[in-house]
Amino acid sequence: MILGQDPYHGEGQAQGLSFSVPDSIPAPPSLQNIFKELFSDLGLEKSSPALTAWAQQGVLLLNACLTVPAGRANGHAGLIWEPFTDAIIKGVNSKTTPVVFILWGAYARKKKALITNPQHLVIESAHPSPFSAHRGFFGSPPFSRTNAFLAENVFTPIDWAR
Repeated sequence: MILGQDPYHGEGQAQGLSFSVPDSIPAPPSLQNIFKELFSDLGLEKSSPALTAWAQQGVLLLNACLTVPAGRANGHAGLIWEPFTDAIIKGVNSKTTPVVFILWGAYARKKKALITNPQHLVIESAHPSPFSAHRGFFGSPPFSRTNAFLAENVFTPIDWAR
């Protein structure tokens, strides 16, 4: 699971998957930084800003808030979505198989309290935003750490280049 804050708030950007945008939309700065870290971590390049292939491999790309007013980042925070998305996080936490939770940014990291199952791996860092990526997102190797954990638990690693 990769947990984000809320959808991108620009025209046509939101796709229903955290950090993902449709192929027809240029990658926003946070997503560009995710791709920079992917290259730094695994030497992989991702050509599409759509992360649907990650979702098809089992990566749940969830935002804590599922809607946002146009042009107003975090505009629906604390209003309606958190009980629902918290229930999703708790449901994934209750799985009997190991899960990797990637929490990017302070907002997502607050959800760590919902992840209580010791068999899961929690990877947390600063948000990939240009405002904070240099405060711990870059150099955090989330992709290799995820794949190492999956391999240790006899799961197929994620093909992050797809």
